[in-house]
Amino acid sequence: MPHDRSALGTFLRSRRDRLTPAQAGIEAFPGARRVPGLRRDELAVAAGVSPDYYSRLEQGRQANVSTEVLDALARALRLDEVERAHLHDLAAPIARHRHATPRTIQLPDPGLLRLMQTLDHVPVLLLGHRGEVLARNVLLTEVLGSPLEPGSSFVRYMFQDPLSRERIVNWSDFASATVATMRRETGRHPHDRRLTALMDEIRATDSDVARWWEDLTVRDYASVTKRIQHPTAGPISFNIEIVCAPHEPDQRLIVYTTEPDSATARVLPILASWNTPSRP
Repeated sequence: MPHDRSALGTFLRSRRDRLTPAQAGIEAFPGARRVPGLRRDELAVAAGVSPDYYSRLEQGRQANVSTEVLDALARALRLDEVERAHLHDLAAPIARHRHATPRTIQLPDPGLLRLMQTLDHVPVLLLGHRGEVLARNVLLTEVLGSPLEPGSSFVRYMFQDPLSRERIVNWSDFASATVATMRRETGRHPHDRRLTALMDEIRATDSDVARWWEDLTVRDYASVTKRIQHPTAGPISFNIEIVCAPHEPDQRLIVYTTEPDSATARVLPILASWNTPSRP
């Protein structure tokens, strides 16, 4: 069974298991229930497809799935926008995925680099789709306490560098979001062996990652709050904002923003003065 069809069935089962008939807006079918959420036939009725067709789909025996059926399933399962996009990626033809497999080496987008250079007053990080560091400024390394050299892995920093757990006060929130983002990336690029190998390695060595991965939660890069305990500056806090270039959808500029006149905003110039400014 092709990898993406197996993943599609697993994702569909996980989403119907979390949804009760009442939440789906339908009457529960009579009889003893052996599943925590919707039955297959209940979901089929809610989505307007035959139970046999849906069973083939969930078991990976349905080669092609129309956009209309996927949208109907997404509505029935109450999927959000990111989950809906993930569902479509998992159901996409294998040929499309192979054609869309990204380059082995990503080069930082010049436009994003120029934008990065105008933001030296706040920490900034440019990431590729595997969580690879494409560029960063000096203030970012001062805040996180890691050099994060271009070519290194931000995912490895999060889960294999003990300093990340020490510095990031709300590490578990930020780390679980990182896992959900990487699961979304594997849906976009199921044939990217380097990405698959990275997540297999991290899952095998970190029980938190394994637990979050099995939850099948997906999310895109999103704005979150990150709280840092800096050894000298003390507690500082950032709102993380994401900038994407339309022609480079696999690159994300991560900007650590601050509230005007906040304690964090006042201390950042001091942290910046400890380092010689350098181009990313």
